[in-house]
Amino acid sequence: MKKRVVRREGGPNIRSSSSSSPVVRSVRHAECQKNHAANIGGYAVDGCREFMPSGEEGTNGALLCAACGCHRNFHRREVEIEIAIVVQSMYMI
Repeated sequence: MKKRVVRREGGPNIRSSSSSSPVVRSVRHAECQKNHAANIGGYAVDGCREFMPSGEEGTNGALLCAACGCHRNFHRREVEIEIAIVVQSMYMI
């Protein structure tokens, strides 16, 4: 039996045991959460819905969003993992 779980940053941690081991399937960066009005004591986000790298993988531009110009760390991170759970019966037939 396999269970598919999407864990969001700041959510509950999933720990692995000997019978189940999480496997990271994909990492996605969602909406920007940078507070542009923090220096004046307010709260305002720019509305960027998804991180789009502005450069090729392995360059500094890959860490900046092409849509809003923010660093990738300001975007909410979603990690999709898959956990294989092994269920063993205690009864012999």
